Amino acid sequence: MSTPLLEAVDLQVHFPVGRGSVVRAVDGVSFQVEQGKTLGLVGESGSGKSTIGLSILGLERPTGGRVLLDGAELDFGRAGLRELRTKATMVFQDPNASLNPRRSVGASVREPLEIHGLHRARAARKARVGELLDLVGLSSSFIDRYPHELSGGQRQRVGIARALACEPELIILDEPVSALDVSVQSQIMNLLKRLQAELGLTYLFIAHDLAVVEYMSHEVLVMYVGKIMERADRDSLYRSPRHPYTKALLSAIPSAEPGGQEREPMLIEGEVPSPISPPSGCRFRTRCPWAIAACAETDPPLEAAGDDSAVACIRADEIAAGAPVTGGAGTGTGVEPESLPTRSR
Repeated sequence: MSTPLLEAVDLQVHFPVGRGSVVRAVDGVSFQVEQGKTLGLVGESGSGKSTIGLSILGLERPTGGRVLLDGAELDFGRAGLRELRTKATMVFQDPNASLNPRRSVGASVREPLEIHGLHRARAARKARVGELLDLVGLSSSFIDRYPHELSGGQRQRVGIARALACEPELIILDEPVSALDVSVQSQIMNLLKRLQAELGLTYLFIAHDLAVVEYMSHEVLVMYVGKIMERADRDSLYRSPRHPYTKALLSAIPSAEPGGQEREPMLIEGEVPSPISPPSGCRFRTRCPWAIAACAETDPPLEAAGDDSAVACIRADEIAAGAPVTGGAGTGTGVEPESLPTRSR
């Protein structure tokens, strides 16, 4: 089996918040991304998705575990980070906030080349900027424009061009289409897929929109309060989810076909627990309709569930076989359910 391009081993990112308290934003996460593939990372707000992306690039320092790129453990020292910036880059959620309003498009795309000493001749750099803009569907006429003169989709194309400047192997895409109109979202997603096919890029695709993740990803990780609940290839996960949390998220996706069959709705009761003091045992148990007393006693590991998938649930097999709900979230755990359901995001 080939070495994965990106591998995280027991990755932890904790933030001290005073008086001995710690926010466990990412709490022991392991995964791999194969060369040329896309790993989708989904979950509600606060699940730790974006923190994982930032920690891989050293924008947030991991407090535990390891991150390997092309088989080599990443060094987050100054020299290591400089080298990493040529191999892995990021496209951010807000295309407006990620661009300096005082810098032209050409200057923004040229900046990585200047920092890393690539294409040193002025003419060569200008030509490279033109190539990058053309690659993302913008003409060289955009070089002298400023961000306020561009649409949201055009600004995101500039962000993608900038991310490609140093010819990276890995691009972390943090909600890259969530701030865009629906019609523009499809254009950007198709652009990303074309670039992946042409350049052999590897993506870590972070999003809360499961329909977008289904279109973009080869494999999917479902996160909840800093932990992975389920891992599976895209088709298996969307066809037959095994974790109750995954089932709830997928049930919220409306059918795109008129008269199409929708999943049975499954409301998640209560609020997302605090990552400062997560529940004992399974972190989802306080909102899980299948929770039993044992769920409060055991923190279920992510275990193989067949077909190269894995799930962190002690009742996964029972639930897959059609086990009835136990009477509501928190049943048998000593935790009272919240009175108002919250929609999955």
